[in-house]
Amino acid sequence: MEIIVIIAALFLIWLIWQLMRAKRFTQFKRQIIQELKPKVIENIITEMAETRDELLPNTPAHQEATIHYWSASVGRILQAALRREIIDEQWLKETGNLRNSQHLFHIERDKLHR
Repeated sequence: MEIIVIIAALFLIWLIWQLMRAKRFTQFKRQIIQELKPKVIENIITEMAETRDELLPNTPAHQEATIHYWSASVGRILQAALRREIIDEQWLKETGNLRNSQHLFHIERDKLHR
């Protein structure tokens, strides 16, 4: 009987731990949308304005399509922030989100830019 209680307590502790991890992951996704998405959009607009020429007209339609593409999923926003050097791996380590970013890239691998 005592073994069943111990196993049940351990299982309950494990479930609570999983819930805490899930909440941190959800908070990480929220942080990407609230903090990184505006920076990525601003960077796209700036870059497209700077590279405008005859070959790359970068009209508002081009900007809108590029912004839509890079903000289609949370993983792609994070990928754009890393590629455009808005954040780096050190930022992920400092914020404790390196594992969360790896998990996000894994679950959204079908939505990422190749």
